[in-house]
Amino acid sequence: METAKDDQPANPRQLTDAQKKTQRERNQLMLSRAYVMQQMQSSTNERYTESLRQALSDLDQKLKQL
Repeated sequence: METAKDDQPANPRQLTDAQKKTQRERNQLMLSRAYVMQQMQSSTNERYTESLRQALSDLDQKLKQL
C-alpha cells in the first residue's frame, strides 16, 4: 500500500538535490526579504521606499512559487 510518505526520503535529513536547491533558494529569498523589510523601516525617501515595496512584492511572489 503506497502512501504520500513513499515519495519522501526515508530519513528527513537526506534531501534530494532538487529539495536542497529549493531550500537554498527559499533561504536566500527569506534573507533578501528580511533585508528589504529592514531597509523599508529605516528609509526616509518615499521613492526608495516605493522601490523597496516593489522588491518586497517580487520576493513574495517568488516565495509563493516555491
